[in-house]
Amino acid sequence: MNHDKYNHISEQELLRRYYQEGNKEWLGILLQRYTLLLLGVCMKYLKNEEAARDAVQQIFLKAITELEKYEVEFIKSWLYMIAKNHCLMQFRDKYRQVVELSEQMAETEDSDEKLSIKEKDQLHDRMHESIKNLNPEQQQCVTLFYLEKKSYQQVAEETGYSILQVKSSIQNGKRNLRLMIQRKRKENESSK
Repeated sequence: MNHDKYNHISEQELLRRYYQEGNKEWLGILLQRYTLLLLGVCMKYLKNEEAARDAVQQIFLKAITELEKYEVEFIKSWLYMIAKNHCLMQFRDKYRQVVELSEQMAETEDSDEKLSIKEKDQLHDRMHESIKNLNPEQQQCVTLFYLEKKSYQQVAEETGYSILQVKSSIQNGKRNLRLMIQRKRKENESSK
């Protein structure tokens, strides 16, 4: 279908036709009208064009699946909520990864002790501060490997470093992070 020739059809009418006929082309025309809006929403949250484009595609897939199950009356606000929730879920996943790495960094000989939520939050903050203090190569490799869950090969391809440089940067970066976090922990304990 040439989508331009359907510009005169309202969103409500496109939605009605989709629900009546079950023709996904009506839905395609409708969703295409919201591509830029959704891209803007995703850019606002994700701050990365490629991630935002991927998110829009995932949002469209979710919308198609959900719209088959039940009828939506206000498509614009409904799509906006799906986009916002999708982006927030990505943040939640990233936060969980940072917490996992923070806990790995904090492991000491007396790792039997469990951290409280407040201590985990402090550790998370220290972790973010400490990552900024790594040299650029270590910072990039640690971020890609631990926080973005990329393989050594993917990190090497993205950075242009050899696999050996990547492994070395990750190992040294992790050691440096652990030392920085332990140092900050001791400073906090001695200032109490």
